[in-house]
Amino acid sequence: MRKIALAAAGLSLTVGTLGVALAPNAVAATPCPSGAFCIREVDGSILSQNIFYSYGSHNLSNVTGDRVLVNNQTDGAGFQLCFGYNGVNCSDVDRATGEFAPYDMTPINSVVLVA
Repeated sequence: MRKIALAAAGLSLTVGTLGVALAPNAVAATPCPSGAFCIREVDGSILSQNIFYSYGSHNLSNVTGDRVLVNNQTDGAGFQLCFGYNGVNCSDVDRATGEFAPYDMTPINSVVLVA
């Protein structure tokens, strides 16, 4: 019985070690500052040019592929994604706060922040 218990303990330790070795590495995402709307990179970082504080339209440069949108604005402020530059051909205003699932930003050329 003692051999069986030791063998089971050894197997448990081996499986536990494999579980830890196979677990994906978690990388902490850069937080979006309070009062801002951010476009987060795939790796979790936020480039300084993709942090927006002021209301109005903001043209985007080199923002393509899947990105995580973070609306951390306060007082119910919202945002729109626009196909054209200077806030032209935009989506409806979204006032939800928090992170949004990765979104393909390739056809998006500007964002508009609204009060």
